Amino acid sequence: MSSTPVLPDPSAEPPAFTELGLRPELLAALAALGYEEPTPIQREAIPPLLSGRDLLGQAATGTGKTAAFALPLLQRMPDDRAGDDPHALVLVPTRELAVQVSEAFHRYGKDLGARVLPIYGGQPIGRQLRALDAGIDVVVATPGRALDHIARGTLRLGNLATVVLDEADEMLDMGFAEDIEAILEHTPEQRQTVLFSATMPARIDGMARAHLSDPVRILIAREQPVAGEAPRVRQSAYLVARAHKPAALGRVLDVESPTAAIVFCRSREEVDRLTETMNGRGYRAEALHGGMSQEQRDRVMGRLRAGTADLLVATDVAARGLDVEQLSHVVNFDVPSAPESYVHRIGRVGRAGREGVAITLAEPREHRMLKTIERVTGQRITIDKIPTVADLRTRRLELTQAALRESLLEDDLDPFRVIVETLSDEFDLMEVALAAVKLAHEATLPGSDEAEEEIPQVAVRPPREGRSAGYEGRGERRPARPRTAGTTQVFIGVGRRAGVRPQDLVGAITGETGVRGRDIGSIEIADRFSLVEVPLGVADEVIAGLRGSTIKGRKATVRRDREGRPGERRFDDGDRRDRR
Repeated sequence: MSSTPVLPDPSAEPPAFTELGLRPELLAALAALGYEEPTPIQREAIPPLLSGRDLLGQAATGTGKTAAFALPLLQRMPDDRAGDDPHALVLVPTRELAVQVSEAFHRYGKDLGARVLPIYGGQPIGRQLRALDAGIDVVVATPGRALDHIARGTLRLGNLATVVLDEADEMLDMGFAEDIEAILEHTPEQRQTVLFSATMPARIDGMARAHLSDPVRILIAREQPVAGEAPRVRQSAYLVARAHKPAALGRVLDVESPTAAIVFCRSREEVDRLTETMNGRGYRAEALHGGMSQEQRDRVMGRLRAGTADLLVATDVAARGLDVEQLSHVVNFDVPSAPESYVHRIGRVGRAGREGVAITLAEPREHRMLKTIERVTGQRITIDKIPTVADLRTRRLELTQAALRESLLEDDLDPFRVIVETLSDEFDLMEVALAAVKLAHEATLPGSDEAEEEIPQVAVRPPREGRSAGYEGRGERRPARPRTAGTTQVFIGVGRRAGVRPQDLVGAITGETGVRGRDIGSIEIADRFSLVEVPLGVADEVIAGLRGSTIKGRKATVRRDREGRPGERRFDDGDRRDRR
């Protein structure tokens, strides 16, 4: 593997797409979309990919990497595509990203007649089977569903020319490592392999060494601000007690006044509670999590992009891969459990030259997690004080002043002149203006600050020596959680004899549903069956998702466990159990 990554030359004159050797149909599609010049990752990746080289690219979300691999794949498709088997396979971690990447291929390749199919859990498999049978050029798939189709014999990869592993670090975090290995075993040895990742931990480098042949290595660093200029993404954190977090979030958003914002939560239950709270504060908030159907998710995103919603409260997996142009703020309601998650989240703002804000609400015990994120990312996170009621009042007056200034400069005010002239006969003109400003101020703000209470400020305390206060390294495991109320167990009729391991079950569940790995509790694997603890609210989704898929190539009985807690189950014929 090439040890020296290719870095873009900042002094070089940016080439146009016409200089990259792309065919006319692709150039026409790019022109119609308004794309004038390639981003750094596109201008560095497209030429070697067009020549058939393997590539390892490190680039953050929002740098344009989808086009960086989609355009060369479409360019290299043969014109006489008589066969039904796909020419390229793109593996992605989530259903949302599968849809997004598939839509990008359609936009770029419409004049080439490219046949593109996203396949993922939660979508009727019959539709996918019919499309695969009719013939497909590019398949964009989540690993679990891709492996399911391979086992069925409906996804044949023998004629594959290119495999793309997109968001590879995220796929590994979600437990898809074994699935990816199994899928690659079904692809030709002489293939082009492309791997993109926002971060480059050792396990990604190991995967690249195992599956890429003499790859071009490209590193697109986050753009650093020019000396004396404010950073493109302003990163700050507020230390706040757990009980005061919803109030603190509302206060911070009131002062920040985002155009549109995403608030990340750890669980779908927290998403629902916080969405209701923020709507009560006057925000147009929408929830997005794995318990929603694809149709519901599409409606939510449509409202956000249309401007009829200004706040999206979401889980990590549900929001993975989303790109909302008007997004100005990203908020971590909790500190992410790993620096890589933080990088992925804040990558949604500050795109294409736009400024953005990343805010984190941290409990005092999470302060060292923030320091770890700073150390790993090499970026400063400023600890700010929660805005006071006085700060809020000042900010609201500033917003009213700005709105009045805009109206004075742009609106037609003549229809209201008669009101001012009539009142000025009876009152001083300044008093008339003050009354008008008061009405405008009260009418345009989300709520009164009269009922606002001060939120306790939390001082930063240095951690005690020798005591760990949080995540300190990517290789460490979080402590196992005790079993909690509000969970149930799902019975899965495959076990150790089928070669099932805990990571296979986690990968199957996260691949076929919107459930995250961290939401899955204890796993017990016996010789012939397995028991998986999941939150009550997602049990039906997990059962439905697993019934429509295969685990280690086998269809399995899946239902709620009927025999109580695992410790009370009688294991027949000397059945042994593995615990996670």
